[in-house]
Amino acid sequence: MENSNKKILLVEDDPNFGIILKDYLMLNDYDVVHAKNGMEGFEKFKKDDFDLCILDVMMPYKDGFTLAKEIREKNSEVPIVFLTAKTMKEDVLQGYKVGADDYLNKPFDSEVLLMKIKAIMQRKASDSVTDTKQFEFTIGQFKLNSKLRFLSFKGQDPVKLSPKENELLRLLALYENDLMPRELALTKIWRDDNYFTSRSMDVYIAKLRKYLKLDKKVEILNIHGEGFRLVVNQ
Repeated sequence: MENSNKKILLVEDDPNFGIILKDYLMLNDYDVVHAKNGMEGFEKFKKDDFDLCILDVMMPYKDGFTLAKEIREKNSEVPIVFLTAKTMKEDVLQGYKVGADDYLNKPFDSEVLLMKIKAIMQRKASDSVTDTKQFEFTIGQFKLNSKLRFLSFKGQDPVKLSPKENELLRLLALYENDLMPRELALTKIWRDDNYFTSRSMDVYIAKLRKYLKLDKKVEILNIHGEGFRLVVNQ
């Protein structure tokens, strides 16, 4: 399961709602640790590594905003989603000021929460991989210089890639022999994930396959419903 290694800290003081939400997230293959107040939440946060924190705003002993500030002092990168029954603009702004990645007003659609979690985690994964400064890649018998946008094959003049061809091949190379999620490429390169951008990416994948067919050991596999794999066979 794609979420099975993702650990979420859920800090929610309503015991019934907390249990229901924890069970729902676990049914969707997340590993969830539930804390019943802000103090307990911070103690659990210090003892483990989490991929995302879901914090209720209104809690006894320590509210969600205070907890978020303490979490941010320990980890400036972990995504934070606030849950609140309040809809006041000031509270929403305060949440973003202390570093919230998103905000949900109670009651909310549980599927919306799942989509937000997925989008946030994907964005974080995308940033961590694609922010690397690497720009030269060896792909079988090809050399890619993504700074100059040159794709070279032994004994032949280099091909100048278009900006999107270049970005897409660089992303595939960063994930060589691993799954490059379709949504990641669409949001990172096309800045949108919809039917039309998805079809556009398929066209660019076809173009890259034409360039790479000179090396029989290199192929781009379509993983149905998931994304693509740039495979270099030995």
